[in-house]
Amino acid sequence: MVSVIQFALETKEEVDDGMSTSKYAVVDLETTGHSPSNGDRIIQIAIVFIENNKIIDTYMRYVHPQRPIPPFIHQLTSIGDEEVKDAAPFEKIAEEVADLLAGCIFVAHNTDFDVSFLQKELVRCGVSKWHGKTIDTVELAKIMYPTLPGYRLQDIAESLNISLKQAHRADDDAEATALFLLKAIEKIKTLPKETLNRMHERSFAMKSDVSTLFYEALKHVRGKETSNDYALFRGIPYLKSKPATTSWPEPIEFPADNMAKDRIMQKIHPSYHVREGQAQLMDLTWQAFVEKKQIAVEIPTGAGKTIGYLVPALIRAYETKQPVVISTYTNHLVDTLAEEVQKLEKALEMTIPTTVVKGMANYISFGKFEELLHFNDEVYDDSITIMQLLVWLTETTTGDLDEVNVSGGGQLFIDRIRKRSMRVKKDERVADFYTHTLKNCQQSMVLLTNHSMLVNDQQRYDPLFHSISGLVIDEAHQMNQAAIRTHQQVFSYTKWKYVMSQLNGFSSCQLLFDIQDILKRFRFNHKISTERLQQSFNEFMFAFDESMLVLMNSNSNYDNKQSTRTVKPLSKRLRSNEIFDKVLRKMNEYISVTENYAMPIQNLSNELTLHEQAALNEWFYWVNEMKIKAGEWIELFLEQPKSNNTIWMEKDSRSLPGSLQIKKSPVNGSEVIRDFVDTFEEEAGIVWTSGTLTAGLQDRFVLDQAGLPSSVPLYTFDAPANFYEGAHTLIVEDMPDIQQVSNEEYIEAVADALIQTAVAIEGRVFALFLSHDMLKKTHQAVIDSESLQEEYMLIAQGVSSGSRHKLLKTFKQQKKAVLFGTTSFWEGVDVPSEQLSAVVVVRLPFTSPEEPLFKARSKALVAEHKNAFIHLGLPEAILRFRQGFGRLIRSSDEQGFFIILDRRIDTKSYGTSFLQALPTSSVKKVSLEGLVNEIENCYND
Repeated sequence: MVSVIQFALETKEEVDDGMSTSKYAVVDLETTGHSPSNGDRIIQIAIVFIENNKIIDTYMRYVHPQRPIPPFIHQLTSIGDEEVKDAAPFEKIAEEVADLLAGCIFVAHNTDFDVSFLQKELVRCGVSKWHGKTIDTVELAKIMYPTLPGYRLQDIAESLNISLKQAHRADDDAEATALFLLKAIEKIKTLPKETLNRMHERSFAMKSDVSTLFYEALKHVRGKETSNDYALFRGIPYLKSKPATTSWPEPIEFPADNMAKDRIMQKIHPSYHVREGQAQLMDLTWQAFVEKKQIAVEIPTGAGKTIGYLVPALIRAYETKQPVVISTYTNHLVDTLAEEVQKLEKALEMTIPTTVVKGMANYISFGKFEELLHFNDEVYDDSITIMQLLVWLTETTTGDLDEVNVSGGGQLFIDRIRKRSMRVKKDERVADFYTHTLKNCQQSMVLLTNHSMLVNDQQRYDPLFHSISGLVIDEAHQMNQAAIRTHQQVFSYTKWKYVMSQLNGFSSCQLLFDIQDILKRFRFNHKISTERLQQSFNEFMFAFDESMLVLMNSNSNYDNKQSTRTVKPLSKRLRSNEIFDKVLRKMNEYISVTENYAMPIQNLSNELTLHEQAALNEWFYWVNEMKIKAGEWIELFLEQPKSNNTIWMEKDSRSLPGSLQIKKSPVNGSEVIRDFVDTFEEEAGIVWTSGTLTAGLQDRFVLDQAGLPSSVPLYTFDAPANFYEGAHTLIVEDMPDIQQVSNEEYIEAVADALIQTAVAIEGRVFALFLSHDMLKKTHQAVIDSESLQEEYMLIAQGVSSGSRHKLLKTFKQQKKAVLFGTTSFWEGVDVPSEQLSAVVVVRLPFTSPEEPLFKARSKALVAEHKNAFIHLGLPEAILRFRQGFGRLIRSSDEQGFFIILDRRIDTKSYGTSFLQALPTSSVKKVSLEGLVNEIENCYND
């Protein structure tokens, strides 16, 4: 295919001036709904014409739909009956529109809608359908801008600084789409020709005719050399890495007094002044680093915690010529920290060599990616993901796959190219991003990482985090949980089935066909071995399925009749079932057969084509994955758990066996934490910090969970004066008692409270739940009421599509929205007050007593003659409660409502512990009716 294209380019006689010869019609429609067959009609049409890479003309018409415009469409588009009252119906302009589009490439943001709707309207009006090529700018955006957080037109316009005056207006949307198309065309031309060739090959598998754009670009780069900015790995261009600087400037003095600290703050921003708690954090951090000791600091939102530890950390690194390590809970927070370091670097006009270090599997395996390019059985999701990655490789400086925004199907491809081993072929070493990251650590002042990477460092052959000048553990309240999860093992039925399917003997296995073709080419008699492969696979699958039935049918007395989800311990008696031994035996037999099946061609690598070598490597990759699974099977089902471990099963009766999971986990992470902390003893200072380290009367709860000795001092600071003046805590006292009514009755009351709150506050509401089941049912109850459906966007975690961060971004972009979130939304979410006005706590955040880890930890406390509720249940809930409150007020000029629907905070003796743990702010008891009045009164004051 490529050679034909190159021939066409080389023999083309006309002079190529780099301009596109195509004419594009960028179309956007606003309609009364999505179904022309049900009477929906166009209310506005806009077309922007592009030729020679310039906008040459525009066309816009309001259209009378000959029916009332629905209120929600009016709300969405600002187009109502008044705007279209003098407009012609589409019948009057259909011929005109068809003539304008004739001969053009049809461009739209989601062509599936605009083309389909317009075609049906043309036919209805007796006009011939439009014929031609289409370009979908959603598809184009995914390909050319693979790191954008979202691909709605508003998201694209915001990210690429494209003017979009008013979204959901055809004229503004069409103009923004046209500007994006021009920007994308220009970007395509900057790609290396090797990248363009590979992308053009795959562009024919796309749903729209984006191949036209890549063909035009190939003409543009004809004869040009690849830019020196790029290197090649087996013909794939990637951005050359720039070596980290090894020069360290002269040491800077630590700002000992507040005047000196204030001067630093004003460099960051002229209006900034050092705050009391922030100044003390700087001093404490500096002292801990100099004296090489451990301290713990609780410092609330608004006190400037990040700058408070970054300034002394940087100065200490400069002074000692040794890096400082900063760890936080999630990779998303690590990336946020990196942005803060960049801001500080710019403000202080200094170079701060910084390296973000994540787990190996976060990085691309260049060799694996190149191998997969030689396969011919790609599905659409694979092809578009490959195109995204080809563009991304010309831009990324990290090789961190988290940067790429792919679809659900594309994620399967991403998982196949994750780096699994430090071992790489000689030609891959230069291009290996993870290797570069490790090298950069040696020349960096700041190393940013996550808790899991930190606690695992001692397991590395060559630990990264040694010879450092200091360690800051931010979000320290999550360290114990991170240590537990790092050492948790999970069996997932769906993931196991996926791995097992890659080598199976059924007709759907393209990889098996590839291996058979190689065996045939070299005249190996594979008939008998193929039959043995099929037989071994069937025996293994039979045993495996039998074991799954045993698991699914076990312990029926644990099943919760009120919920489809079940969590229960995996008993010693159940694991002693001989079926698990049989599965391992059959699995090992199957692994041996698969390994031997391709063995005859393993020594013929010099005689294999690139495609054949890729197929062989892929075969043995999956054989190795099966070996890993065999080891997991032994640890989960056949070995006796250690005394500090617990093992349990999770399933959902609605989706068996797909939902089946087995989890094995340490009861706590203190041993793991102590192992890595001990390595820094008298070598470097450690600062443990968080906005929530204390839990009511259990002021050392977090530190105890992490296994820190009582000799580690704990410092707590209050928020600046009047910081929470705008916070209003409201307890709704006429809600039903959650322990006295049915789940359905309580959900109905919660839905009513959410509706009334959202209406009073005009959206901007977080509703925080503990269970997905209650969240989904409440979300459905709000939808069924139809009270918010037309004007409000209802965004529900686990119901609405997209990641947590995508849901949050959508929430921020809506004027009227309610976000239904579970545990991950209780913390680590920053939303300005103009976008978030109320946080609703549906129930006090106690962990379920039946949650396996909680149950095991409670049992351990009882063995020590301690009350599990007082020493575990209550302090955990208070910490989560404080985190939920922290979502509301992020600066002193914000106002918001913290609304508690769970009456236990008022009726139970422990309720005061929750309220006393909150910062000083207004607390009132109100009825549901009074809640609305209170909100309105506060806004009117």
